[in-house]
Amino acid sequence: MAIKITEECINCGACEPECPNNAIYEGGAGWSIADGTSVTGSYVLIDGTVVDANERFPALSSDIYYITPNKCTECQGFHEEPQCASVCPVDCCVPDEDHVESAEQLLARKELLHS
Repeated sequence: MAIKITEECINCGACEPECPNNAIYEGGAGWSIADGTSVTGSYVLIDGTVVDANERFPALSSDIYYITPNKCTECQGFHEEPQCASVCPVDCCVPDEDHVESAEQLLARKELLHS
């Protein structure tokens, strides 16, 4: 399951540099699969949509930091726990019940993002 940032976020930014997949963005900032990954060309999003890795998507939040589930791997293959959650001073990085995935799925995404 991906991690999400709740409304309790104080916009401290501690989480953003900790993400090995560059899946965390400041509120209002758009995102792309290619940001901070080795992906080029086509990429299949969680919903099955095929996109160009460099395609920019609108921010998922305008007010607080957010995590795009299309890049979140819960730090599988990098760390024993999600690093955003471990550094968050207000514990607002929590499991995203809308994006439940197995460890195998998360590791497969990690491999796609960093091949």
